[in-house]
Amino acid sequence: MSEQERKEPENPYPQLMLEGQVCFPLYAAARRVVNAYTPLLKPLGLTYTQYIVCLAMWEMGKATVGDLCRKLYLDCGTLTPLLKKMEESGWVARCRCKVDERVVYVSVTENGWALREQVKDIPMKVGECITLPYEDALQLYTLLYKLLNAMEAD
Repeated sequence: MSEQERKEPENPYPQLMLEGQVCFPLYAAARRVVNAYTPLLKPLGLTYTQYIVCLAMWEMGKATVGDLCRKLYLDCGTLTPLLKKMEESGWVARCRCKVDERVVYVSVTENGWALREQVKDIPMKVGECITLPYEDALQLYTLLYKLLNAMEAD
């Protein structure tokens, strides 16, 4: 193969270069961070998404599905089957509002509160896997929430 045949073609669309996309390092980093949680959550029968639902529920104690969707940046179609599985596992209970049957309340069960005790050290363990200086991690956290808020759907 000649040198000319091996030469990379000129890119007429530099905006399509992978390295120029904000979404790619965000996606790749998110996958790596979530993967750090997997071996810690799997023995408990928890997925990462169920874990973040638990975190929100432990803060709120009781919430509507809509409140959880907003807090977790998830849509109802994603959250509802997840809550159903979590209810089957005994971590949460769901009940319809008597005044408006479209509204579903979710509350933490006794088993759900017990699960909190089992996972209380996970954030520290995952934090040990991320070797960013504290100031960088804090800046990243702040910027990610700025990004989320800037992209919030009206």
